Amino acid sequence: MLTTAIAGVQNPIIAFPIGLTAGILGTLVMDRIMAALPEGTTPPTIAAGVLTETHPDSAPKRLATVVHYLAGTGAGALFIWFLLAGTAIVGSSLAALLASTIVYYALMVGFFVFVPLQLVTGISTARKRSIARDWAISAAGYLFVLVPVVVVVLGLIG
Repeated sequence: MLTTAIAGVQNPIIAFPIGLTAGILGTLVMDRIMAALPEGTTPPTIAAGVLTETHPDSAPKRLATVVHYLAGTGAGALFIWFLLAGTAIVGSSLAALLASTIVYYALMVGFFVFVPLQLVTGISTARKRSIARDWAISAAGYLFVLVPVVVVVLGLIG
């Protein structure tokens, strides 16, 4: 089934909308995970704070939600691109899936930790570490949903 699923990725007209949809589902699950973590919804407010040049605690909540869902949705399509590239480079479906997932996770966490989290002001280093840890857990939960949805749906189509 995995070979069939990854073969379905070869048709971007089918694969990218699936990635977008899986990204929304992953973001919904990510919200549940963030709600259970000590920093809660701080990661989206970090992004909103950076965009508005305000402290995350006073950043617009609606903007934080919009940015969070746009990024999560777009990240699903970007994962498809990684999967396409991985399949072209590695050739093996399972290897491409594993490599794409691992590299994508590292980039998701790395980007957040080294760009928005570093640009925000007024947050202690200890709290930034806590936010980064919670983001890493939330990003893992996002991929825990996104990857199987992509594989299963593409497998049904392929």
